[in-house]
Amino acid sequence: MTNEREKSDRVVVPQKSRNKAERTAAEAMEGRTLAKGNSRERSAPRTQRRTSTQSALERVRQAAKKDRRQRFTALLHHVYDVERLRQAYRSLKRDAAAGTDGETWQRYGERLEDNLRELSERLQKGAYRARPVRRAYIPKADGRQRPLGVPVLEDKLVQRAVVDVLNAIYEQDFVGFSYGFRPGRSQHQALDALSVGIWARKVNWVLDADIRSFFDTMKHEWIVKFVEHRIADERVVRLIQKWLSAGVLEDGTRVRSEEGAVQGGSISPLLANVYLHYVFDLWAHRWRKQPGRGDVIVVRYADDFVVGFERERDAHAFQAELRERLAKFGLELHPDKTRILEFGRYAASNRARRGQAKPETFDFLGFTHICGKSRSGRFTVRRQTMGKRLQAKLSEVKTELRRRMTRPIPEQGEYLRAVLTGHVHYYGVPGNGAALQRFRHQLGWLWARTLRRRGNRHPPNWDQLRRHLTRWLPSANICHPWPSQRLSVITQGRSPVR
Repeated sequence: MTNEREKSDRVVVPQKSRNKAERTAAEAMEGRTLAKGNSRERSAPRTQRRTSTQSALERVRQAAKKDRRQRFTALLHHVYDVERLRQAYRSLKRDAAAGTDGETWQRYGERLEDNLRELSERLQKGAYRARPVRRAYIPKADGRQRPLGVPVLEDKLVQRAVVDVLNAIYEQDFVGFSYGFRPGRSQHQALDALSVGIWARKVNWVLDADIRSFFDTMKHEWIVKFVEHRIADERVVRLIQKWLSAGVLEDGTRVRSEEGAVQGGSISPLLANVYLHYVFDLWAHRWRKQPGRGDVIVVRYADDFVVGFERERDAHAFQAELRERLAKFGLELHPDKTRILEFGRYAASNRARRGQAKPETFDFLGFTHICGKSRSGRFTVRRQTMGKRLQAKLSEVKTELRRRMTRPIPEQGEYLRAVLTGHVHYYGVPGNGAALQRFRHQLGWLWARTLRRRGNRHPPNWDQLRRHLTRWLPSANICHPWPSQRLSVITQGRSPVR
């Protein structure tokens, strides 16, 4: 520890408190029994060598769990283990875009064992060099472009191996209300925790927050300092520094920066969680435990988080102190995406008594959250597909159908079936049935218009179109359980909601 780090509690790793019965409902997922069993390292072994690889990481995991302040000095040998690199290679997407070197998954696999041994030797000798990532852009729901980076294949391999090793340590440290990019945790678990937290706790106000350009503004200096709280193996730290300083290749020009972690590699999400663990999670956990605070729930997924409060004054105090906190680490709240709104069990009645309109809504992980009532008249949090997301997807499908206009009907049908199935698997939550049916209807309308514009001398009539829609577009039904049911199953009866 440097003196600079010892001067402030901003970067001190406190002893993690034990889970207690009075946990907030939004943290029903915090039980350590869930986190322990989620690493991919615990799957059934197929070879003795793989068993040895798993056992080695299990020892690291147990040591990290036993002592939250321990710093690990020898980790690189877990990274350059050929079996681990082989597992990392198999876990990569086979059709992923190539990086700046043009190497593909298939071509690398033609000499896989030789390539892995050579890579392992370079890692051992310190001869491994990170390559700049290739800049790529994907459209966002608001029409803007999200910058991504495409690392070369060997960088993907090593990053994946490093993430597997570091996850064994950090999964013992991360708090329960952090859900983004963690083994065994998903967006739906975050959504369930938020819904149950608002429903079961005394939540009357909500802070809907977003950090402006988080991945682009993380300070490299702070990333390294935070990592060094747990990782004392300088060789692993240097690997992370190499990836941070590799830069981006765009239009033939290599650009380096002292801040930001390029999205697209395996290491960036982990570094983001480590950064926010020290900057936000530990601070928020201490803040809500201070005397005089009402009920406070927190749910964070990457840089997008929602905080629920019992009292309005606590919400404003939290937001003001959070702005100061983030500024110390080079971050700021997005002014257009951060707001405090009245939301909860009594929001509608309180606003009606004051002569105000219905409670405002907020968006989180693709859903618009609404104060609603069940059929029995009880308060519930309704979740509907965000309008912007729905329209953006339909616009994407429209463009793709135009490109596939002359393709055979079965090929178009398979494409639309995959789109609808993926949409339903994510947005098929209770109470969102109307939005699902609307999406299916719009898909059918776009397809029918495409088929009738193909230039055929005898375009399909409506009976033929209905047969195509019935065959290729399955029913859009709810496929997720109610939030409280899923939390009860996952936490094995230990949820404080029950």
